Amino acid sequence: MATNAPIAPVRDQRGERTAMLVIDMINPFDFEGGAAARRAAERVSETIIRLRSDADAHDVPTIYVNDNFGEWHSDRDRLIEAARPNLSGGAIEPRAADFFVIKPQFSGFYSTNLAVLLPKLGVRRLILTGIATEICVLITAADAHMRDYALWVPADAVVPLDDDHAAAALDIMRKSMGAETAPAAELALSTWIQRRADPE
Repeated sequence: MATNAPIAPVRDQRGERTAMLVIDMINPFDFEGGAAARRAAERVSETIIRLRSDADAHDVPTIYVNDNFGEWHSDRDRLIEAARPNLSGGAIEPRAADFFVIKPQFSGFYSTNLAVLLPKLGVRRLILTGIATEICVLITAADAHMRDYALWVPADAVVPLDDDHAAAALDIMRKSMGAETAPAAELALSTWIQRRADPE
């Protein structure tokens, strides 16, 4: 008999929780190559929104990690308002329950509270999505890897600025950081979460 009971939180076999990072998707795209990046982001945002919905169902918090784009007096609401014309109808905007971390540089960990927030949430596994595959996603992945987070970087949920550079970045994340890079269209979130980590 069908019920309205929520899906039980999904954790890996060590009981470790997952979080989903959405990197720099709140973006004015006012940089060289920004028009092409915006078009790519519009496609990728559909994948991120679907993955975010799946994350909601499995007790996986969504954390927006967003550049301040040099606006040192900015905050969450001002960043969203400035980027709103580029947000594809607003569906990719953070919701009230989502976390929002402002970063001053490429890495989501550099001079932010992310390194404090993740342990508070019990998170040891990260899904990285957003812009750009070969810059902020790659550098955030490197910092996460150095902190021993397990990583999934879905190839269809990140935005490249240059296809060749992005492919190389995904290869580095896969080979050097142990990241899963299978597209979200091919790998279920719950399947990735439930994989047992390699024994220490």
